[in-house]
Amino acid sequence: MRIGILGAARIAPSALIKPARENSEVVVAAVAARDVSRAQAFATKHGIPRVHNSYEALIDDPDLDAIYNPLPNGLHGRWTRAALDAGKHVLCEKPFTANAAEAREVAELAAKSDRVVMEAFHYRYHPCASRVEEIIASGELGKLERVEAHWCFWMPKFSDIRYNYALGGGALMDLGCYAVDIVRRFGGSTPEVVAAQAKLHGPQVDRAMTAHLRFAGGHSGRVHCSMWSTDLPRLTAKVVGDRGELRLHPLLPFQRFSVRSTSGKRVENFPGRSTYAYQLEAFAAAVLRGEPVKTTPQEAVENMTVIDAIYRAAGLALREPA
Repeated sequence: MRIGILGAARIAPSALIKPARENSEVVVAAVAARDVSRAQAFATKHGIPRVHNSYEALIDDPDLDAIYNPLPNGLHGRWTRAALDAGKHVLCEKPFTANAAEAREVAELAAKSDRVVMEAFHYRYHPCASRVEEIIASGELGKLERVEAHWCFWMPKFSDIRYNYALGGGALMDLGCYAVDIVRRFGGSTPEVVAAQAKLHGPQVDRAMTAHLRFAGGHSGRVHCSMWSTDLPRLTAKVVGDRGELRLHPLLPFQRFSVRSTSGKRVENFPGRSTYAYQLEAFAAAVLRGEPVKTTPQEAVENMTVIDAIYRAAGLALREPA
């Protein structure tokens, strides 16, 4: 699978380039950036053989099978649609689009094509995530009562695109979209948003967000994320049932969790390959052999629907495509 990168993004080396070096089925064949000199420097540093002077040129490259889209959030939908129109498979960074309406547009386009479109929630492809879902389904924790996820870090550089509303910025759109996806997956369904509170940097950009959720099964959920607040950096999740609880701590590199239940206490470890390596392996298997993916466009629609509802509950405007 020959893949090209849209933009010389900071995430690309860890999310794609390094895993590709360890995967005999994947070649990172090209990169494009708005500034061609930046793309050339990026290509030289990472051993990428071809540089394009525009996103359009990269997408139209007939020698590429797939596109990796790590552009700013507000540009995800536009360039994923362009890649699909050009007949390319797409691995799109999270969040999938600016809002749920745009996610539905992309999902409809993907459904009409024979191309693979996969949202890059890399944790979902690690054996640790599968094991957590297995434990929940086994009934060891009993009837679910509460599912929580806390994704907090410090980003004091306020000129960063994460604080740019026009590019789909906000804590919920950044690491917060992981927390929403985790609560949805481990909670078993897409929840209703009961209430949400935001702390702002600027009129519409959340530097921190807390949302309270309710599932159809009666259990509750909570999402908390921040990129500038008094919260200490942490990436954790907790699943509580009436017979026990499971804690992931920390989520990155997402290789360890503890369980306390009527069966006792234990820790399960998953050392070894990174979540990104598993993600790229799954994407290549889908492109080359038609194997199914977990983070489908329809899953992305569900996640963006919850994100939109949280913004509405917090009294903020939805993010719009750039």
